[in-house]
Amino acid sequence: MRALLRLYYRLNQLVRELMKFGVVGGMAFLVDLSVFNLLLHLTDKPLTSKTLSTVAATTVAYAGNRTWTFRRRGRSGVRREYSLFFLLNGVGLLIALTCLGISHYVLGFTSTLADNIAANGVGLALGTTFRFWSYRRFVFPQLLPEAAVTADPHPPH
Repeated sequence: MRALLRLYYRLNQLVRELMKFGVVGGMAFLVDLSVFNLLLHLTDKPLTSKTLSTVAATTVAYAGNRTWTFRRRGRSGVRREYSLFFLLNGVGLLIALTCLGISHYVLGFTSTLADNIAANGVGLALGTTFRFWSYRRFVFPQLLPEAAVTADPHPPH
């Protein structure tokens, strides 16, 4: 019975983090999408536009994930977390840029719609999957003691 309670608690914690991650990611996505399209409108440099929009969105995402999504996890210092967060976002950015670059320059899909589908559709889905896994694993890896698995089947919300 205890093992089932532990499993329930762990799955419950995972689902909560995933939902919060989705909300924070949605806000960061709106920043990313807005800045990306504004810069595309101002310049004909899709890769530069995507890089700058991702930096803006990453700042929003770090703040939300640190203070809400993963707040019950251990802290290892803002400098370390922020640096690692940006590094892992760089990998996520490379995933999106690869999708955008292949679509735009290799396949020749050069419309704004095609750039958005490649960068903010395919690239975002693949990058987001990587980010959630890597944030939990490397940036915010440990649960705080009070959030650790306990025999209490009804953890505090």
